[in-house]
Amino acid sequence: NSKKEADLNVAQARMRDLDAQLNAKEADLATALNEKRSLENDVHELKAQVVTLELSLEDTKKHLHSEMLRRVELENHMKTLQEQMTFQKRLHEDELKETKRVHESRVAEIESGRQREFESKLSDVLQGLRKQHEEQIQGYKEELERTFSAKMENAQISAARSADLANAAQEELMQTKQRIDILTAQANQYQSQNAALENKIRELQETLDYDRELHRRRMAEKEKEMAQAQQQTQAQLEEYENLLDVKLALDLEINTYRKMLEGEEQRLKLSPSPSSHSITTQATSQGRRFLHGKKRKMKEAKKRGHSVGFKTVQHASSSGNVSIEEIDADGKFVRLKNNSDEDQPLHGWVLRRHLGSVSDVTYKFPSLFTLQAGQVVTIWGAAAGVSPGPSDLVWKSQKSWGTGGDIGVTLITDDGEELAERKIMHIPRGEDSGEQDDDYEEVTGSEMEFPPQQNEDPSCSIM
Repeated sequence: NSKKEADLNVAQARMRDLDAQLNAKEADLATALNEKRSLENDVHELKAQVVTLELSLEDTKKHLHSEMLRRVELENHMKTLQEQMTFQKRLHEDELKETKRVHESRVAEIESGRQREFESKLSDVLQGLRKQHEEQIQGYKEELERTFSAKMENAQISAARSADLANAAQEELMQTKQRIDILTAQANQYQSQNAALENKIRELQETLDYDRELHRRRMAEKEKEMAQAQQQTQAQLEEYENLLDVKLALDLEINTYRKMLEGEEQRLKLSPSPSSHSITTQATSQGRRFLHGKKRKMKEAKKRGHSVGFKTVQHASSSGNVSIEEIDADGKFVRLKNNSDEDQPLHGWVLRRHLGSVSDVTYKFPSLFTLQAGQVVTIWGAAAGVSPGPSDLVWKSQKSWGTGGDIGVTLITDDGEELAERKIMHIPRGEDSGEQDDDYEEVTGSEMEFPPQQNEDPSCSIM
């Protein structure tokens, strides 16, 4: 049994180590999840920036396209003006030729007498017309040149602006592409890191599940072995007690027969054998020594249980899956147990302590704490001086749960429901003196002795 208890302590220590590792892995998992969320937020922000830059690039492309269209339109308009000027020049030349031809035909028809006068007048008219046409053509040329030069300057300025905008847009586009490539590489790297972390989390979870299952199996095997060992120990104790009872009965029966033999020897006036007397005395002393030893052990146990002048009474009640199993009389700890087959989260639950006339104080469980199925949790005071394990919590704001005549602890859920309660009360022993203590049983030597026979039947004598 001690070996099994040692194995059980080792298994419990292993369980606490595994629970500590589980808490550490859960903390690492929470850290990895937080990093994953931050990286996802960064990726979302980078995607939003990429969308904004793409919209800006599209606007720049549209502006460049519109500027190029305007340039083409100006060039087409300039070509159109040049063609119009050429056409008008040709038209004026045709009109001049037609006028010359008409005048020549008219001059041919006029009489030869008036030919000179007509030629002089015609020449004057022709010169005036030629000057007029030349002045008009020169005005048209100057106007066309001014318009063309102005439009060319505007077109060159617009083209320069468009070229600058196009260069700036190209540079911004290149920078945007570079940033997009960098952000894409970072996103791929973060995705690979996230996948690696998820694989690691999955492996840790599988390892943890395997360890939990192995631990549960080992604990079940240990419990079965302990139950078998306890059963065997109980059976051996019962067999030993039966053998002791049989031995005592046999010793007492032998003592009775020895007394009967001594009475017959005295009646027949025979000398008693010294061996029988010594054996009888030895058996009687052994029986009385065993009985007195048992009575002394019981008295010592009673003295240990009733050494103080007060009796400690505990009252416990529970209406749910979690109960208050124990309150330390010295105020070091309070122990809870989950009596169900399901895990119970204790977020928002509190323990309220009542201590005589002192105002009540409450202990609030951590937000992520969960009491496993069939497990216990111990809440220690700050002055208990223990190193907390996976199934231990420390009340840092209170040094102790308190000591005194009346101590009460109530478990309250997050909805304000009182789920369990346990009280410790010290009652003076004079108040329950009439009650009998069933924990101990006294056996006196007089109850096991047989009374001497006054009237013996000779027929029953053993010679």
